[in-house]
Amino acid sequence: MAYVTVPKDLTKVKSKVALNLTKRQLVCFGAAAVVGVPLFFLIKDSVPQSAATFIMVLVMLPFFMLAMYEKHGQPLETILGNIIKVFFLTPKERPYQTANYYAVLEKQRKLNREVTAIAKKSYQRQTAKTAGKRENKALTGREKRDSRPHAAGKGGREKAHRTADNPV
Repeated sequence: MAYVTVPKDLTKVKSKVALNLTKRQLVCFGAAAVVGVPLFFLIKDSVPQSAATFIMVLVMLPFFMLAMYEKHGQPLETILGNIIKVFFLTPKERPYQTANYYAVLEKQRKLNREVTAIAKKSYQRQTAKTAGKRENKALTGREKRDSRPHAAGKGGREKAHRTADNPV
């Protein structure tokens, strides 16, 4: 009876197109053949045949690597792009910087103190002005009376209560 192994992780299974190769592998091997074989025939007359073969293999090797090499699910061009980014494009020294939450809280506390001080100063000026006006009115005796009915209690009106005389 035939025995076939089934991989546990099916995401790593790649569809094969021809000759048990993927599309990527077929394209890369084809590009290697298009570059390497004509190069061999061009240089075999000027150098020994074994040297021409060795040069052809060296020229075709990057195409083979692009077709076959894969690490952690990433193809070779992605890995090379990451290496170039790390070594050449990003700065060598990257200072470690954090967002200090306590500095933000301290700044907010300072702003709250400043706002409180401004409000307190404004309130003191306002009460000083009204106190001066009351003294002047008391001296002149020209205080205006408010004829509106006020409810008892701390400042402001209260809602009128329902009584026998006032059915609100």
